[in-house]
Amino acid sequence: MSQLLLFNKPFAVLSQFTGADSQQTLAEFIDRKGFYAAGRLDKDSEGLLILTNDGSLQQQIADPEFKLAKVYLAQVEGAIDAAAVLRLSQGVELKDGVTRPAGAVLIDPPNLWLRQPPIRERKHIPTSWIELTLCEGRNRQIRRMTAAVGFPTLRLVRVQIGKWKLGGLAPGQWRLQQYSQ
Repeated sequence: MSQLLLFNKPFAVLSQFTGADSQQTLAEFIDRKGFYAAGRLDKDSEGLLILTNDGSLQQQIADPEFKLAKVYLAQVEGAIDAAAVLRLSQGVELKDGVTRPAGAVLIDPPNLWLRQPPIRERKHIPTSWIELTLCEGRNRQIRRMTAAVGFPTLRLVRVQIGKWKLGGLAPGQWRLQQYSQ
């Protein structure tokens, strides 16, 4: 039977089991053999990473062709306005083309764990939080999108992929579940 491993990837951890000696990898947190990441989160991002022992399920979760929605919470530099949120929701012109429309909503600061190390704070520049829902997965897409509308991302946390949610997992924790369609 297929199994899923839902993992809360901490900041600065690679989404792979091997890396240079100085880099933290999944191997420091997950001791299960035969599990492979279904998609990636860049080193500077946190949150839900799904691993599975089923290759076809791995492809279904990771491949944009299957259009699994991915939900992110992004802390951005500056007081983001409705015009920028609208631009994010309609699609943004990036160097590799226009992004698909995304769900974009201004939110109150979420109740998340403290990041280690903390984000850089500037005394005279506020920050804002937005929730973004994407059905595509370009390299560093959210960071490039928020920068394109004038609000660079300071912190990025993925909280959901399809029907799977991060829930109450603390950074570095994981839970195993059976998968049945």
